[in-house]
Amino acid sequence: MSYQFDFLALLPYWREFALGVWLTLELSAIATVLGFVFGTLCAIGRSGGSPAVKWAIAAYVEVIRNTPLLVQIFLVYFGIATLGVHLSANFAAVAALVVNVTAYTCEIVRAGIESIHKAQLEAAECLGLSRAQTYWHVILRPAVERVYPALTSQYVLLMLASSITSQISAEELTAVANRIQSDTFRSFETYIVVGVLYILLSMVVRIGFGLFGLLVFVRRRKLGTSL
Repeated sequence: MSYQFDFLALLPYWREFALGVWLTLELSAIATVLGFVFGTLCAIGRSGGSPAVKWAIAAYVEVIRNTPLLVQIFLVYFGIATLGVHLSANFAAVAALVVNVTAYTCEIVRAGIESIHKAQLEAAECLGLSRAQTYWHVILRPAVERVYPALTSQYVLLMLASSITSQISAEELTAVANRIQSDTFRSFETYIVVGVLYILLSMVVRIGFGLFGLLVFVRRRKLGTSL
Protein backbone atom coordinates (compact mmCIF):
# COMPACT_ATOMS: atom_id res chain seq x y z
CA MET A 1 0.00 0.00 0.00
CA SER A 2 1.53 3.28 -1.13
CA TYR A 3 -0.55 6.26 -0.13
CA GLN A 4 0.88 9.67 -0.99
CA PHE A 5 -0.15 12.52 1.28
CA ASP A 6 -1.05 15.75 -0.45
CA PHE A 7 -1.81 18.48 2.06
CA LEU A 8 -1.28 21.14 -0.60
CA ALA A 9 -4.62 20.10 -2.10
CA LEU A 10 -6.27 21.59 1.01
CA LEU A 11 -4.48 24.93 0.80
CA PRO A 12 -7.17 26.61 -1.39
CA TYR A 13 -9.70 25.83 1.35
CA TRP A 14 -7.90 27.69 4.16
CA ARG A 15 -10.64 30.31 4.29
CA GLU A 16 -13.31 27.64 4.80
CA PHE A 17 -11.26 26.08 7.60
CA ALA A 18 -10.88 29.50 9.23
CA LEU A 19 -14.62 30.16 9.04
CA GLY A 20 -15.28 26.73 10.54
CA VAL A 21 -12.92 27.45 13.42
CA TRP A 22 -14.58 30.80 14.02
CA LEU A 23 -18.08 29.35 14.07
CA THR A 24 -16.94 26.56 16.40
CA LEU A 25 -15.61 29.15 18.84
CA GLU A 26 -18.73 31.28 18.44
CA LEU A 27 -21.14 28.41 19.12
CA SER A 28 -19.04 27.26 22.07
CA ALA A 29 -18.73 30.74 23.58
CA ILE A 30 -22.47 31.44 23.44
CA ALA A 31 -23.33 28.00 24.82
CA THR A 32 -20.73 28.37 27.58
CA VAL A 33 -22.02 31.73 28.81
CA LEU A 34 -25.69 30.78 28.68
CA GLY A 35 -25.00 27.31 30.08
CA PHE A 36 -23.10 28.78 33.02
CA VAL A 37 -25.86 31.28 33.83
CA PHE A 38 -28.71 28.76 33.55
CA GLY A 39 -26.67 26.02 35.21
CA THR A 40 -25.85 28.25 38.19
CA LEU A 41 -29.51 29.18 38.58
CA CYS A 42 -30.45 25.51 38.47
CA ALA A 43 -27.77 24.72 41.07
CA ILE A 44 -29.17 27.39 43.38
CA GLY A 45 -32.69 26.05 42.86
CA ARG A 46 -31.65 22.47 43.49
CA SER A 47 -29.70 23.40 46.61
CA GLY A 48 -32.16 25.76 48.27
CA GLY A 49 -35.41 25.69 46.33
CA SER A 50 -38.78 24.20 47.20
CA PRO A 51 -39.25 20.41 46.95
CA ALA A 52 -41.13 20.85 43.66
CA VAL A 53 -38.31 22.95 42.18
CA LYS A 54 -35.68 20.49 43.39
CA TRP A 55 -37.58 17.58 41.86
CA ALA A 56 -38.09 19.34 38.51
CA ILE A 57 -34.42 20.31 38.22
CA ALA A 58 -33.26 16.84 39.29
CA ALA A 59 -35.51 15.24 36.67
CA TYR A 60 -34.18 17.59 33.97
CA VAL A 61 -30.56 16.87 34.93
CA GLU A 62 -31.07 13.11 34.90
CA VAL A 63 -32.83 13.17 31.52
CA ILE A 64 -30.09 15.25 29.89
CA ARG A 65 -27.18 13.35 31.44
CA ASN A 66 -28.61 9.99 30.41
CA THR A 67 -29.42 10.76 26.77
CA PRO A 68 -26.93 11.30 23.91
CA LEU A 69 -26.21 14.84 22.79
CA LEU A 70 -26.99 13.84 19.21
CA VAL A 71 -30.52 12.80 20.21
CA GLN A 72 -30.98 16.12 22.01
CA ILE A 73 -29.84 18.01 18.92
CA PHE A 74 -32.29 16.09 16.73
CA LEU A 75 -35.11 16.75 19.18
CA VAL A 76 -34.42 20.48 19.13
CA TYR A 77 -33.93 20.76 15.38
CA PHE A 78 -36.41 18.26 13.97
CA GLY A 79 -38.78 17.93 16.92
CA ILE A 80 -39.58 21.62 17.21
CA ALA A 81 -39.96 21.82 13.42
CA THR A 82 -42.85 19.34 13.61
CA LEU A 83 -44.62 21.84 15.86
CA GLY A 84 -44.40 24.47 13.13
CA VAL A 85 -41.40 26.34 14.53
CA HIS A 86 -38.47 26.24 12.13
CA LEU A 87 -35.08 27.08 13.61
CA SER A 88 -31.89 27.73 11.71
CA ALA A 89 -29.22 25.06 12.05
CA ASN A 90 -26.91 27.36 14.00
CA PHE A 91 -29.66 28.51 16.38
CA ALA A 92 -30.78 24.93 17.01
CA ALA A 93 -27.15 23.91 17.58
CA VAL A 94 -26.67 26.61 20.24
CA ALA A 95 -30.00 25.78 21.88
CA ALA A 96 -29.16 22.07 22.10
CA LEU A 97 -25.67 22.75 23.45
CA VAL A 98 -27.08 25.10 26.08
CA VAL A 99 -29.69 22.56 27.16
CA ASN A 100 -26.96 19.93 27.45
CA VAL A 101 -24.24 21.89 29.22
CA THR A 102 -26.68 23.53 31.64
CA ALA A 103 -27.38 20.15 33.23
CA TYR A 104 -23.68 19.39 33.71
CA THR A 105 -22.94 22.89 34.97
CA CYS A 106 -25.78 22.55 37.46
CA GLU A 107 -24.24 19.47 39.04
CA ILE A 108 -20.71 20.91 39.08
CA VAL A 109 -21.78 24.20 40.67
CA ARG A 110 -24.10 22.39 43.09
CA ALA A 111 -21.11 20.39 44.31
CA GLY A 112 -19.30 23.66 44.92
CA ILE A 113 -22.26 25.15 46.78
CA GLU A 114 -22.62 22.11 49.02
CA SER A 115 -18.91 22.32 49.87
CA ILE A 116 -19.46 25.64 51.65
CA HIS A 117 -19.36 25.04 55.40
CA LYS A 118 -22.46 26.01 57.37
CA ALA A 119 -20.29 27.99 59.77
CA GLN A 120 -19.59 30.46 56.97
CA LEU A 121 -23.31 30.97 56.45
CA GLU A 122 -23.78 31.53 60.18
CA ALA A 123 -20.94 34.05 60.15
CA ALA A 124 -22.56 35.90 57.26
CA GLU A 125 -25.83 36.02 59.18
CA CYS A 126 -24.05 37.38 62.25
CA LEU A 127 -22.47 40.10 60.12
CA GLY A 128 -25.92 41.14 58.96
CA LEU A 129 -25.41 40.33 55.28
CA SER A 130 -28.53 40.19 53.15
CA ARG A 131 -29.57 36.98 51.42
CA ALA A 132 -28.27 38.31 48.08
CA GLN A 133 -24.95 39.37 49.63
CA THR A 134 -24.58 36.00 51.34
CA TYR A 135 -25.21 34.11 48.11
CA TRP A 136 -22.79 36.26 46.12
CA HIS A 137 -19.88 36.71 48.54
CA VAL A 138 -20.12 33.65 50.78
CA ILE A 139 -21.63 30.95 48.57
CA LEU A 140 -21.39 31.51 44.82
CA ARG A 141 -17.96 33.06 44.36
CA PRO A 142 -16.12 30.58 46.63
CA ALA A 143 -18.17 27.70 45.20
CA VAL A 144 -17.38 28.58 41.58
CA GLU A 145 -13.72 29.11 42.45
CA ARG A 146 -13.53 25.63 43.96
CA VAL A 147 -15.09 23.91 40.95
CA TYR A 148 -13.49 26.18 38.33
CA PRO A 149 -11.11 23.47 37.02
CA ALA A 150 -14.07 21.10 36.55
CA LEU A 151 -16.04 23.82 34.77
CA THR A 152 -13.07 24.51 32.50
CA SER A 153 -12.80 20.86 31.52
CA GLN A 154 -16.54 20.68 30.91
CA TYR A 155 -16.51 23.69 28.61
CA VAL A 156 -13.53 22.35 26.66
CA LEU A 157 -15.52 19.14 26.16
CA LEU A 158 -18.45 21.30 25.06
CA MET A 159 -16.29 22.90 22.39
CA LEU A 160 -15.23 19.48 21.14
CA ALA A 161 -18.81 18.17 21.29
CA SER A 162 -19.96 21.03 19.07
CA SER A 163 -18.66 18.89 16.18
CA ILE A 164 -21.81 16.78 16.53
CA THR A 165 -23.89 19.74 15.36
CA SER A 166 -22.52 19.06 11.88
CA GLN A 167 -25.27 16.41 11.69
CA ILE A 168 -27.84 19.20 11.30
CA SER A 169 -25.62 21.14 8.87
CA ALA A 170 -24.37 23.76 11.31
CA GLU A 171 -21.34 25.09 9.47
CA GLU A 172 -18.76 24.54 12.20
CA LEU A 173 -15.34 22.97 11.68
CA THR A 174 -16.39 19.34 11.25
CA ALA A 175 -19.15 20.23 8.78
CA VAL A 176 -16.65 22.27 6.77
CA ALA A 177 -14.24 19.32 6.81
CA ASN A 178 -16.95 16.96 5.58
CA ARG A 179 -17.63 19.23 2.64
CA ILE A 180 -13.95 19.75 1.81
CA GLN A 181 -13.10 16.04 1.85
CA SER A 182 -16.03 15.33 -0.47
CA ASP A 183 -14.67 17.93 -2.89
CA THR A 184 -11.01 16.95 -2.73
CA PHE A 185 -11.30 13.20 -2.00
CA ARG A 186 -8.51 13.76 0.54
CA SER A 187 -10.27 12.45 3.63
CA PHE A 188 -7.12 11.41 5.50
CA GLU A 189 -5.41 14.77 5.10
CA THR A 190 -8.59 16.72 5.82
CA TYR A 191 -9.30 15.03 9.12
CA ILE A 192 -5.64 15.19 10.18
CA VAL A 193 -5.83 18.95 9.70
CA VAL A 194 -9.12 19.08 11.59
CA GLY A 195 -7.68 17.01 14.43
CA VAL A 196 -4.73 19.39 14.76
CA LEU A 197 -7.06 22.38 14.70
CA TYR A 198 -9.19 20.90 17.50
CA ILE A 199 -6.06 20.30 19.58
CA LEU A 200 -5.03 23.92 19.07
CA LEU A 201 -8.56 25.11 19.89
CA SER A 202 -8.53 23.09 23.11
CA MET A 203 -5.23 24.67 24.12
CA VAL A 204 -6.48 28.16 23.30
CA VAL A 205 -9.71 27.64 25.27
CA ARG A 206 -7.82 26.28 28.29
CA ILE A 207 -5.39 29.20 28.22
CA GLY A 208 -8.32 31.61 27.93
CA PHE A 209 -10.05 30.08 30.94
CA GLY A 210 -6.77 30.10 32.83
CA LEU A 211 -6.27 33.82 32.25
CA PHE A 212 -9.91 34.49 33.12
CA GLY A 213 -9.47 32.58 36.37
CA LEU A 214 -6.46 34.70 37.30
CA LEU A 215 -8.46 37.83 36.54
CA VAL A 216 -11.59 36.92 38.49
CA PHE A 217 -10.27 34.93 41.45
CA VAL A 218 -7.91 37.07 43.52
CA ARG A 219 -6.69 34.18 45.68
CA ARG A 220 -5.67 32.19 42.60
CA ARG A 221 -3.86 35.23 41.24
CA LYS A 222 -1.90 35.56 44.48
CA LEU A 223 -1.04 31.87 44.47
CA GLY A 224 -0.23 31.97 40.76
CA THR A 225 -2.63 29.08 39.97
CA SER A 226 -5.20 29.72 37.25
CA LEU A 227 -6.83 26.26 37.31
